[in-house]
Formats: sequence, structure tokens, C-alpha cells
Amino acid sequence: MKRWNGWGYSTIDMPVPPTAAPLLASLAGTPCPQRDAALEQIVEKIPPSRLSPDPLLSTEPETRLRHSRGQSLSDWLELRYGSVNTFPDAVAFPETSEQLEHLLGLAKRENAIVIPYGGGTSVVGHLTPPSGDRPVLTVSMARLNRLLDLNQQDHLATFQAGVAGPDLEASLRNFGYVLGHYPQSFEFSTLGGWVVTRSSGQQSLGYGRIEDLFAGGTLLSPAGKLVMPNHPASSAGPDLRQIVLGSEGKAGILSQVTVRVTPQPAHEKFAAILFPSWQQAVETAQALARSELCLSMMRVSDARETVVQLGLAGTNPALKLLPTWPERCLMLLAFTANSRLTVERDRLRGWHAARQRGGLPLPGPFGEKWREKRFRGAYLRNTLWDLGYAVDTLETCLLWSRLDQGKSLIENALFEGLNGEGHVFSHLSHFYPSGCSLYTTYLFPLSDTEHAVREKWRRCKSGASEAIVRAQGTISHQHGVGLDHKPYLQYEKGQLGLDALSASLHTFDPNSLMNPDKLL
Repeated sequence: MKRWNGWGYSTIDMPVPPTAAPLLASLAGTPCPQRDAALEQIVEKIPPSRLSPDPLLSTEPETRLRHSRGQSLSDWLELRYGSVNTFPDAVAFPETSEQLEHLLGLAKRENAIVIPYGGGTSVVGHLTPPSGDRPVLTVSMARLNRLLDLNQQDHLATFQAGVAGPDLEASLRNFGYVLGHYPQSFEFSTLGGWVVTRSSGQQSLGYGRIEDLFAGGTLLSPAGKLVMPNHPASSAGPDLRQIVLGSEGKAGILSQVTVRVTPQPAHEKFAAILFPSWQQAVETAQALARSELCLSMMRVSDARETVVQLGLAGTNPALKLLPTWPERCLMLLAFTANSRLTVERDRLRGWHAARQRGGLPLPGPFGEKWREKRFRGAYLRNTLWDLGYAVDTLETCLLWSRLDQGKSLIENALFEGLNGEGHVFSHLSHFYPSGCSLYTTYLFPLSDTEHAVREKWRRCKSGASEAIVRAQGTISHQHGVGLDHKPYLQYEKGQLGLDALSASLHTFDPNSLMNPDKLL
């Protein structure tokens, strides 16, 4: 079973080596472990449902609690300290499009708020039920998870929108295909969730972001059904898929999604390179992003993140053989192709580009070990919480010409918000010819009161968000807007843009049933 107040399955832990505790204390300050609120403590205060009984609805209190929050730090604080005070009145688990339509009709009749729920992995507040007099219906997509059609001639696959990453790829693998969308939340996040948050997978450099893969589908909205045909291309007016992409459940519920798939690549190699400095690593990444190598992934960790990565890797004797450059930065690469010769040729070309800028290729196991554990990294949040630390992340996308300034502004804002107690580190994780995504993590000791932790988080989040605006970055590269980023969307879209979005969404949802207060 999944944890009700943390990440992932309760049977899976991500332990850290004994050397990690003193390292973390030296970097982030003295830890302050807390005793978590008990599940029963929160369940007891859940009020009766305000929705009329219906065979599709579950009003069982624990089910309502488990679908009341996502995975943001704000969500964690409410769950761990026991201060959750809004809950869905019911949770539905539809299995067909007809049942989805029935639920939307029920919501209309009862003026109920509808919150679509995919894998529960949102980190920006998409799933939080608002307070107020209106009842809230959360619609879980967990049982809408089947492959409906695979057209091998067109390389198009149609799924029910609730299919999770592992099940989607397993279905395609049976026929020799792959989608290639691997966010860190891959284990639990869903296809529909990827579309409505404009998600980006770890190997987007090769396979593309979700907007590149999203070919069409069906949206069920309070105003009716929108069918988006799977044309290879069209100039017939604005592309309506663009309204659904990033709509965060405010236009309706995606019932089916058609995606562009590719034949399963025959060969893939993950590699690691160590650089003496951040600048040398970034210059290499910029050159590789504009190359024609068969790269599907590239990730560059700054010196502070590299210290944490290597420190949490344990006592592998090979680590002692690495150069002890004071500002060393780790780069990870993935080469993906149908030909082993192509993979090896491009890997050597990548290594040559790195060597020209001072990079040192590391033995094969470094890259492959990262691949083995890449979806387990999120479990470290549980471990760090138990040790006494809060962890949060934020991300943006910047032009190359603004990267250094943006990184400095964001990290300085976070250090200022942490007020001398905590650690901040960053990596680049998605690359484009004109720029890249900057992903920043910060951790700090917990406190005896939720208020103290929340105030520190608010200072960090608002300060870093304002820094992103000053650096002219996007307020969200891959996680969407939700509640947390909503105040900053105006700087990116402008008032006319916000009005246009609002009017479009109002067409699909004239009575504001769908996930109100999020995005806009």
C-alpha cells in the first residue's frame, strides 16, 4: 500500500549510509526529527459527506484522506503535523467513460467541485480541496488504465487516461514500442496527469516533452465532449490540444489520450563525466544540446549537488579514486539508438567533447547505477524527513544567456529564506538549443511547530519565485501551476493572456465545477 503521508509504497525505503548523517548536519544544520501525527488522529476529524449517496461514490473517511493532498511540501506539513482541514466529500473510481459522464452530471446537479486525481504526485497543490460550502468530489482515474488501441502503421497508441507510467510502458513493450516519458514520478504518475500539467520526462532530449507526444484524445467537460482528432498536422485554426495541455483539470477530465510511440530502441547506454568546474560542465552541455548525437538525456549537477550525490552513494571504494577538485560537477548522459555502433560512436564523441573542456569520463557503472535507482530518489524525502529535514524543489527554464544570473538569483533567495540554516543545490535536467531547465533543491531542519517550518518554506518559495520572474524564467518548466505558482503566472502570460485562458476554460466549465482556485 502507498504511504498516506509520504512518498511511494510503505514497503520501500531508501536508506542512506552512516556517513550521510554527519554530512547533512555539516551542510544543512542540526536535524530536528518530529513525531508524525497518527492516521487515526486525522481520520477522526473528517466531517460527514455533503454529497447525496451514489453507487460510484466512496465516502469512507480514510479513502477521502488519502485523496485529499498531493506531494508538495505544504501537503506534507499538513499530513505529518496533522493539520489537514479540508477533505473531498467523496471519492469516485469510475471504470468507463459513461461513468465519468455520470459523475459530471452528478456534480452539475449538486453544484459540486470536481477534482481529477491521477497518481497523486502533484507538487504544487493541484489536489487540495478548497474550503467553503460547496461539496467536493474527487475523481480517481486509477481504474481507467487500459491500452485501447495500438496502430502500428501510424505509430499511435490510445490509452485510458489513468494509466500509470510502468503499466503504459509494459503494454507498449509487449508490441515492441516505447513512449519514453520518464518523469521522476514515473512509478505513480499517469498519462492524463502528464498532459494536463505539460510534463517533461528525464529523457525528453531524445523522446520529447509530453506536448510532442500528445496526438489527441477525448475530454469530457461539464459543457460536453471534445474529441481531438489525431491528425499528423493541421492548419485548421488554433490547435485545441493546446487548451487541454496544461489545463490542470479545469477544462474537464481527459478520458482517453492518444500518443505518438516509437519502436523500442535496441541499445541504450548511461554514462557519467566529472568536470573540474560548473562552467566547464555547462559549456559542454550547451555544445552537446546543439549536436546531433543520439542523446536522450543529459543532467548536470552543480558542485553542491555533486557533494550530496557522492556523499549519499555510500562507501564504494571507487569513489575514493575520483579527483578531489573543490568545485567538481557530475554530468550524466544517456545514449539511445537502434544500433550498438551508433551508441558507442556517439558516446565516444560525447566523451571527446567533454575532454576538450576538462571533463573526465567515469567508469561505466556510475551511469548505470544512476539509471537503476532513478525512480527511487523520491523515496529519499521520507528518509530525510525521518532524519529531521524538510526537502522541497523548484524548477524553471532559462535562456543560456540568463542561466548564470538566474541560478545565482534563485539560490541566493533560497539561502536568504533559510536564514543561515539549510543547504541549496541545483542541476540542469532538460536541454534545448536556446536554453535549459534549472532544477533546484533545498533542505533545512524541521521544527517543533508546523508554523515555523511553513513560514520558512513560504519565505523560500516566494523569494525564489520572485527571483525566477526577475531572471525572466518560466514559473514552471514541468510541474504545472496549481496553487503554489498561481500568483506568478501573470508575469508570464500578461493580463490579456490570463483573460483569454479564463474565457476558454469558462467555455468548457461555465459553472466553475472543475478544480477551482488552481492555475488561474
